[in-house]
Amino acid sequence: MSDPRRELERTRDGGGPGADHARTALSASDPSERLRAAILALAEARGMDSSTCPSDAARAVTDDWRPLLPRARELARDLARAGEVRLTQRGAVLDPDGQWRGPIRIRVSDG
Repeated sequence: MSDPRRELERTRDGGGPGADHARTALSASDPSERLRAAILALAEARGMDSSTCPSDAARAVTDDWRPLLPRARELARDLARAGEVRLTQRGAVLDPDGQWRGPIRIRVSDG
């Protein structure tokens, strides 16, 4: 299993896509701000051909990540509503205001 925290550190240090968000995710004091930034950093760093999941973002900001998972999913919905990311499930794009459950993936928005 990959280590999302190390991925954030590499993204921050590399200075490429997601670096600014990675810096915030690794240093902000507000947990929601860190989580939101981690979602964006991981999605941006992975690019259009890959995706991340809410648990990756939660694991990137704390060792005790399971309690953050519902908040990570809420933030992913908010980011999708704002057009910053796309949410998918089994390859299909999800409506951020729709009813869905189960594993989701987060992709950088193409628009």
